[in-house]
Amino acid sequence: LSLIMETLEGAELCFPQLLNTSCKKQLQHRAETVFLYILLSCISLLTVILNLLVIISISHFRQLHTSTNLLLLSLAVADFLVGLLLMPVRIFLRGGCWFLGSFMCGLFYYASFILTSASVGNMVLISVDRYVAICDPLCYPTKVTQKRVQISVCLCWACSVLYNGVILNAFLKHPDRYNTCYGECVVVIDSITGAVDIILTFIGPIAVIILLYMKVFVVAVSQARAMRSHIAAVTLQGSVSVTAKKSERKAARTLGVLVVVFLICFCPYFYASLTGQDTYFGSRTLSWPLLHASVAFPFFGVWLLYCNSCLNPVIYAFFYPWFRKLIKLIITLQIFKEPLPGFFT
Repeated sequence: LSLIMETLEGAELCFPQLLNTSCKKQLQHRAETVFLYILLSCISLLTVILNLLVIISISHFRQLHTSTNLLLLSLAVADFLVGLLLMPVRIFLRGGCWFLGSFMCGLFYYASFILTSASVGNMVLISVDRYVAICDPLCYPTKVTQKRVQISVCLCWACSVLYNGVILNAFLKHPDRYNTCYGECVVVIDSITGAVDIILTFIGPIAVIILLYMKVFVVAVSQARAMRSHIAAVTLQGSVSVTAKKSERKAARTLGVLVVVFLICFCPYFYASLTGQDTYFGSRTLSWPLLHASVAFPFFGVWLLYCNSCLNPVIYAFFYPWFRKLIKLIITLQIFKEPLPGFFT
């Protein structure tokens, strides 16, 4: 009987041979676990495929080597790495045990924070690019050159690496400092650091994005109305009016989707910092009063953030007709054929 009890107890541990220092596994229903693994694996695979399509499309065709598409390419690379590296590890963490050691624990969270910051930074750069293109179109070719865009992208990634290195400096020196047992991978961001981080990686970027896109929308609507008035003077007023109104609604819907999706995906992730609490990340099983959105519901907090990497190629790239055509070329293995004239218009 004693042997059976020890076996049952050991089966609930991350490392059954370490009865005194091993972490306990999270108790899960088999059906629920299988469903979550399948669901999260599908999200990871979809994120990799969608962003890989963007990367292949923009990288392969020289006609797509524009300033805007370089920003889309940088964003797709960050989101591709989220789906390829971060999501599978998060699925692996679902059982509540970390088997890769303290060094890989620190490396995983460092990479996770870098890719998140880089993705946000790229979205800000895209909003700046669209602002200049629509609000100052005559000066756009001189202000937004490929060299400047390349420098901006490099600075975005470099700042992400340096900034998160500072944020996680103490954790990277001792990746197991917050672990209470063998088999945990936990990092804690204190309330002060979390407040600084939320300003630089959430409140600041979303304020810039909203402000720029509001100006873009106002200018786009005014241009559409001016064009409608001009054309209506010499053509059929009814059909032009309907077309212009549709364009205005489409612009409003697109800009609204960009901001709303960003907020939905990022707010739960920064919930603890928004409430002034310490933020916990990792495999630790906490009691209910200590739970935050980012750990109590990893697929509602962290996973919702990761889903933004799956939605970005849809929002930023699938709106382009040429991209939908390129998907057919890639799937049918005709990507090396020269596209027809006007293909990218």
